[in-house]
Amino acid sequence: MQSPRHDQFRRGPSRPGGFDFTLHVRRLADDMVHRLPRLEHIDLSRVAFSFSQTRKAVDHGLYASLTPLRFAGGRRHTVRHGRKWTVQRLVGESGEEMLYLLTFYLPRFLNQGFRHKLTTVMHELWHVSPRFDGDLRRFGGRFYAHGTSQERYDAQVEQLVDRWLSLEPPASVYEFLRYDFRQLVRRYGKVSGVKIPVPKLIPVQ
Repeated sequence: MQSPRHDQFRRGPSRPGGFDFTLHVRRLADDMVHRLPRLEHIDLSRVAFSFSQTRKAVDHGLYASLTPLRFAGGRRHTVRHGRKWTVQRLVGESGEEMLYLLTFYLPRFLNQGFRHKLTTVMHELWHVSPRFDGDLRRFGGRFYAHGTSQERYDAQVEQLVDRWLSLEPPASVYEFLRYDFRQLVRRYGKVSGVKIPVPKLIPVQ
């Protein structure tokens, strides 16, 4: 597969005729959150959605990532190697501070199968802390992000996807996932959306 041309992507909201990926994936996540009680703690108004263009046209690698914008327990600061750090603030259009950044890697994400794309979105939403405090959902032990068993974590995600599909969400919410990147480009001319750099760690004086 050849790499997509850079002009197939555009920063900011899409213009008429383009496909706004971040808008559509946000709508999908919003439907999942509202239909599933186990996700009802998530306030998507404080979750920023973004995409990043992958450098290599390969199918393996990251498909999406959830970046927590606070530290363990929702703390604003942490100490590493004797220095105090905070996370660069990310503020939405309404002026409210974001607690999470959800990034999708294109075209890699869109070139997966339909079910895989659904589980990827659900996988990242399941990472959000039940306290919705800007931290990740933490499991006991050293492997706090997924717990001692990646298979068990993935099984929970699959169950959530099955439950969501059983509630018969409107096809218009997820129909775009049935197309790969090239098919969306052929249908809409270009794939666009919002690009947000991952906030940096900033030393606190």
